[in-house]
Amino acid sequence: MADNRELALETWWRYQYLRDNGHLKYVQKVKKCENFFAGVQWEKADLETLKQQRRPALTINKILSTLSNITGEQIFNRTEVSFRPRRAGATEETAEALTRIFMQIADNNQLQWVRTDIYMDGLIGSRGFFDCRLGFSDSLQGEARITQLNPKNVLIDSDASTYDPDGWNDVIITKWLSLDEIEMVYGEEWRKKLENQTAEMTPYSYDESDWERDQFGSPPSETHAFMDPSSQPKLRVVRVLERQWKKLHNREHFVHIPTGEIREIPEGWTPEDTVAFLEQNDEYTTIKRTTPRIRWTVCAGREVLHDDWSPYNHFTVVPFFPYFRRGKTIGLVENLLGPQELLNKVSSQELHVVNTTANSGWKIKADSLRNMSAAELEERGAQTGIVLELEDINDAEKIQPNQIPTGLERVSYKAEEHIKTISGVPDAATGFSREDVSAKALKANQVRANANFAVVQDNLNRTDYFLARSLLDIVQTYYTEERLMYITTDPLRMKSEPFKVNEVSPEGEILKDLTLGEYDIVVTNQPDRDTLEDSTFAQAAEMRKELNVNIPDSVLIQSSRLPDKAKVIEAIQAEANSEAAQQEQQLARAEREANVKATLSGANRDDADSQLKQIKAQQDAANLRSPVSPEAQLRVEADLAGRKYDTDMNAMLEREKMQYGLTIEQMRLEAAKAKQAQQAKKAKAKKPEPKKEKTSAK
Repeated sequence: MADNRELALETWWRYQYLRDNGHLKYVQKVKKCENFFAGVQWEKADLETLKQQRRPALTINKILSTLSNITGEQIFNRTEVSFRPRRAGATEETAEALTRIFMQIADNNQLQWVRTDIYMDGLIGSRGFFDCRLGFSDSLQGEARITQLNPKNVLIDSDASTYDPDGWNDVIITKWLSLDEIEMVYGEEWRKKLENQTAEMTPYSYDESDWERDQFGSPPSETHAFMDPSSQPKLRVVRVLERQWKKLHNREHFVHIPTGEIREIPEGWTPEDTVAFLEQNDEYTTIKRTTPRIRWTVCAGREVLHDDWSPYNHFTVVPFFPYFRRGKTIGLVENLLGPQELLNKVSSQELHVVNTTANSGWKIKADSLRNMSAAELEERGAQTGIVLELEDINDAEKIQPNQIPTGLERVSYKAEEHIKTISGVPDAATGFSREDVSAKALKANQVRANANFAVVQDNLNRTDYFLARSLLDIVQTYYTEERLMYITTDPLRMKSEPFKVNEVSPEGEILKDLTLGEYDIVVTNQPDRDTLEDSTFAQAAEMRKELNVNIPDSVLIQSSRLPDKAKVIEAIQAEANSEAAQQEQQLARAEREANVKATLSGANRDDADSQLKQIKAQQDAANLRSPVSPEAQLRVEADLAGRKYDTDMNAMLEREKMQYGLTIEQMRLEAAKAKQAQQAKKAKAKKPEPKKEKTSAK
């Protein structure tokens, strides 16, 4: 623990610098974008003015539906992260283990839902942030934890201009904690020190960026000090600044002499460990270098709760920016603010014109009304079926309203088209195209609409790469002991198997050593499981029907939407392995073999007949030209005898075929009898036994 008031003040000044040089402006933009997304799209002053003028203020929230459509595309297309060996020491087996560990970490942290929340943060406010660090709430060995950060509470280095957080000098996370949370995380000593400072922590108290914090309740006020002391510790009254910043550090590095690669000596190695490593590896040496290293400082008011070197090689903050241009982050909602305001104002004006048409006013002669006063006519003049009692019918005249301005409806139409064009979500992407559009054209338009989000999806893949990089660093640094994990191997049947890493074999060798080797990260997109199942089922059914590809039934069932698919597959497999099914398979196999033999026999017979006829023709032609010698006659007779033998063999094959057919028919009859007996046995087992009547003793 550090007690450095100067360091705390330095951290606070750095927070103020980042806050006043871009962060406050960003917070104001996010608040407006979030209000528009939630349907709060009118300023309070404008609403009061319109209310006084009795004019409507409509809110037609097109932003919500537009972002829902874009987010749906992200949900239907997930990202798959895998690892592959890059340099010596890395193996395919360990790369596969890392891939499976990443899947387990993602499942434990519900990454698919956290990722959607980060995606929404980016679309609305142009920034979303993961936080990736080691947690000890469930395991003393430590497990990787992935959480979502509020973008309003993350202050990026205002002088940086790179997407990659490795290019930032520092990042600050500001949060409010209660005294109970301070004690739980940092210890009882710091709770006591901060307990008496909560009411006098100015200027470390609320500032402009905290007046409306995101929470379920109402925005907090500065009246915490006047509340009941018994409830005071439960309030989040302590501002904590968590700063991760780079500081130059001189330390020893390993150098691989043949390749020149430089790696830091692991933290905690003693000089004896380094000497022992160099003695065992002649290709390495050591040098001292001054390099930037991440420092981790946590301050609360004037106190420094923690100050030490970061246990990670990267910032725990992983950003997502939908559009990024040299330090400028751009979301989707901020470009839709103008068209949305235009749509609301024009629609409100249209309604106002219609209202004034229905209640344009009256011209009446003084004291001519008998059944109401002039004030009542002003209120009820637009009602349907109003009756005016007059001395003279000409004493009242309805004022003719102004005509609806031409082009007013056209302006509202243009506002909606602007929203579609700027967001890149046309009617084809939402499924509301015209009915006369062909299916082929509609599909092409949908594919083209998806191309509008290619930049956003590519930046999301970049974020996934940085997240996987941080997780790989945590796993290779802290997953050093033997661990037993459970990996889901068959999602269909919900089966999992134990999976060990860093396991020591009886020979003393570490199997699947995660700490060794360097690995590349591969990020690929794939459809969501439901969408993938639909596509796979359609393709498999088409290949089986149109192309006559022998697709197994289990593949079709597994890619279908049937409930209890696992039980259906098991029932089919059990039926396929039954005695009756095996007999059917034997019959089918025997029939195929008989057909093949019959085909070959017929072909041989036809070939023998044709060759015999050809020889006879040649012999007749030769007899006409010249007399046949005895030797030639003997050769011809021998050839004819051989052909006759082949013909006899064909006849024998025909007899065998008939006998084989009789055997197959007999096997079919036996299989049918066995099947009937099995069905009768099942029916008898299902049939309830008759109840015995009770006889009363007389």
